[in-house]
Amino acid sequence: MVTILECVMLVCFGISWPISVYKSLKSRSTQGKSILFTFAIIVGYLAGIASKIIAGKLNYVLALYIFNLIVVSFDCALFFVNRKREKQTILG
Repeated sequence: MVTILECVMLVCFGISWPISVYKSLKSRSTQGKSILFTFAIIVGYLAGIASKIIAGKLNYVLALYIFNLIVVSFDCALFFVNRKREKQTILG
C-alpha cells in the first residue's frame, strides 16, 4: 500500500512537470519561475532515488522518480536558456 501511495504522489507531480516545460517552451520567459524551488525539487528527487537504491527497492516507483527528475531538470535547463534570451533582448 505504501508503494502505491508513493506512486500516486509521483504520478500527480509527474503530470505537472510536462505542463511546466510546455509553458516554458511556449512563453520563452522565466516569469513566474523560481530556480531555487526547482533546485529543491531536483534535490528531493535525487534523495528519493538514493533512498530506493540504498533500500534495494528497485521497482516501478524508482522509474517514476527518474522520469520526474529528467523532466524537472529539462525545465531547469529551459530556465537558463530563457533567462539568457531575456538578457539578450534587454541588451538589444
